[in-house]
Amino acid sequence: MTSERAYHHGNLRSALLERAWEVVDADGADSLSLRQLARDVGVSHGASARHFRDKQALLDAIAIEGFVRLNSALADAAAEPGSFSERFGSAGGAYVGFAVAHPAILSVMYTAKHHPDASAELVGLSHVSMAALVALVETGQEAGEIRPGSAEEQALVAFAAVHGVATLATDDLLNGVPWQDAAHATISFVWRGLSA
Repeated sequence: MTSERAYHHGNLRSALLERAWEVVDADGADSLSLRQLARDVGVSHGASARHFRDKQALLDAIAIEGFVRLNSALADAAAEPGSFSERFGSAGGAYVGFAVAHPAILSVMYTAKHHPDASAELVGLSHVSMAALVALVETGQEAGEIRPGSAEEQALVAFAAVHGVATLATDDLLNGVPWQDAAHATISFVWRGLSA
């Protein structure tokens, strides 16, 4: 069968992870079942267990994929042509956009990274975007566009503000304000605080 052939070619892990992403993205982590996942991709539970020993291992893998995608989106936004403030705004908008598009995935990402069994890969990937934000602030300081001071502290405040508006958007607490407008207002306010 196709699924068995895919398994023998090493594609079962990818198929399981892709289906798990879809389930969590649509219905949240509580709706994820390893047995149902195996049925969805047409293999035995035993075959799926060879790739994910338990649900937590699968959530870890979803979180890794989430951080890979988020980190890539942020890096792409920060590398766009334009002024430093525009690139800063694009990166912030990319974060909020990811959160709004994938709220359940983002929740899994942050929950899984704090789990005692979180893999070293997951923990490492979860720190990439903050390290990139610190580097972005340092670049802005070197260019004279961001005021002097601790780049780590400034990056933390910027992240807290952007993550905060993302959380308000995903929890539907913006009182009808479009998330794009709330994100723009928040990022603009943060930028004014950072700007030299």
